[in-house]
Amino acid sequence: MQVTGKELKIKVAGNICGLVPYPPGKPIEELERELGLTGSIKLASNENPLGPSPMAVEAVKGALTKLNRYPDGSCFYLKRRLSEFLDIEADRLVVGNGSNEIIELLVRTFLEKGDEAVMGDPSFAVYPLVVQAAGARAVRVPLRGLRIDLAAVRNAVTSRTRLVFISNPNNPTGTTVCAEEMGGFLDDLPEGVIVCLDEAYYEYVTDADFPDSIGYVREGRPVVVLRTFSKIYGLAGLRIGYGVAHPTIVDYLNRVRQPFNVNSLAQVAACAALDDSGHVERSRDCNTNGLRYLFGELHRMGFDCVPTQANFFLVNVGDGAAVYDGLLRRGVIVRPMASYGLNEYIRVTVGTPEENRRFVKTFEEVISAGR
Repeated sequence: MQVTGKELKIKVAGNICGLVPYPPGKPIEELERELGLTGSIKLASNENPLGPSPMAVEAVKGALTKLNRYPDGSCFYLKRRLSEFLDIEADRLVVGNGSNEIIELLVRTFLEKGDEAVMGDPSFAVYPLVVQAAGARAVRVPLRGLRIDLAAVRNAVTSRTRLVFISNPNNPTGTTVCAEEMGGFLDDLPEGVIVCLDEAYYEYVTDADFPDSIGYVREGRPVVVLRTFSKIYGLAGLRIGYGVAHPTIVDYLNRVRQPFNVNSLAQVAACAALDDSGHVERSRDCNTNGLRYLFGELHRMGFDCVPTQANFFLVNVGDGAAVYDGLLRRGVIVRPMASYGLNEYIRVTVGTPEENRRFVKTFEEVISAGR
């Protein structure tokens, strides 16, 4: 496709011209400047409100004097530590610049023009973006009751399907599919289809029926399990995640992966974070208690929240855009859901107890002002 600008004429691939970029939020400092606010709180990006693992912070401080050296391109020490932590062979591990990068590696490695990737809708916004960027077709399967409908996903698989993306817990809904559902789904898939089980929020899950995804890898199934250090470990700013898969899949991903894709600070921070069980437990407790409080208060006000296994939840507020704007102008930043086709909802990240109380107070003000 020919694109003409004021001083530039370039040819851009048609599949790229049609892409709508992922909508990032503005820095909180810029929002405050624009709105004339101070002391705002951000409950929009599913971040850990307790901050990064303290042990990871200390590890980063100790590594700062070595920044003149290139990072370890193989992530040797981190993979060794993950191998111990997960009780899995190191050759089943691939490390990425966030689990986002591994999603892109999967698409670049296994999809060609005309191939298909099947995914729930709405789900993680990155899936269709990278599939379309590769010239392949994203097949979106509507959720059922705000849960991924595995039966419908299976029915959408064709001879052109190469990848299936399942976000579990699903972002943006926080809902999950159970072990029995997942096992039957995997048993019924045709040979040659790779399933990406994206478990970015795995560490927050409390449901005993959650699938043993690493077990699927041990069984030799064509499954890629994605996890991240961005959420419960609090290392979102360092961008590091990992995938667990059959060695053959990992081998092909490493052929596409850039040699120094994960920076050295992220690697040492991740190793230390795996040892910081105290931070993980505090983060889980903060989330569990926060959800209990927030659901109780919103129910008291007459609002329905979607049950969640993550560190965020959806609440039906009637006019999501208006409530989002009302909260924003009072210094409470949440996520509007119109871009996901969920116009009646906002998505709220669980914060600290103080942040949760402020959200409830401000939410009540916004709702009262609109009535």
